[in-house]
Amino acid sequence: MSKKVKVIVLRTAGTNCDAETVFAFKSVGADVDLFHVNKFIKKEKSLDDYHILAIPGGFSYGDDIAAGKILANELRVKLGSSLKKFIADGKLIIGICNGFQIMVKAGLLPGNLNGSADSGDFKQTATLMVNDCGKFEDRWIFLKSSGKCVWTKGMDKVISLPVAHGEGKFIAQDEMALKKLKENNQIVFRYCDAAGQKPKYPQNPNGSVDDIAGICDISGRIFGLMPHPERHFLFTQHPSWTRERKKSKYGDGAIVFQNGVDYVKEKLL
Repeated sequence: MSKKVKVIVLRTAGTNCDAETVFAFKSVGADVDLFHVNKFIKKEKSLDDYHILAIPGGFSYGDDIAAGKILANELRVKLGSSLKKFIADGKLIIGICNGFQIMVKAGLLPGNLNGSADSGDFKQTATLMVNDCGKFEDRWIFLKSSGKCVWTKGMDKVISLPVAHGEGKFIAQDEMALKKLKENNQIVFRYCDAAGQKPKYPQNPNGSVDDIAGICDISGRIFGLMPHPERHFLFTQHPSWTRERKKSKYGDGAIVFQNGVDYVKEKLL
């Protein structure tokens, strides 16, 4: 395998944040391919050739049935063995917005909650459902980071990213599953106000339980979030950039992609 960090950005009908995700990974030094999921289903391409799998935002298959459900079923049924090997090999997966919905509904997240980093049986134990407000939310929000996710290492305690979703309310299947997420430090992002305190609507734009905006698996390598880090990759993408002090050319989301690439360089190359 090449000594370059190899990323596959997976797309299908309705994906619309793929170009931005490719740009983000390329900008931090990765070698990035963008392919339709059918390339892997037909075995024309193999996940074995990559270190990072990225499932970007959009409206895969028009979000028919429920957001992300069809592609989730395809991944679980048609690529399940490949994904299990990918995870067992210590590689990374990130799902953004629709990608997060797909990962949760495929059972990739939160994964096995009982102390093992394996991918389990892809049993779904959480979901993302229609926003409490009953409408599509397209706004900038604040997030408080915590947990052990390798993708958020060194991140500021409070960051700002945009959301754009109609089905972003995270709920676990029961109180025990939610308790395990907390005990395992798998809650990576919570919605908050500008000071990092408990949010109200629209600071929590969808009504997620415990203000959850992103989670990881027990290993910290498999990560999903509703907000869009690729849309705040550059400092100038923030709507108030002309009024903020510029620390660098990068926005709050850039460290996510940099951390992924750095992890691969340290652990897998």
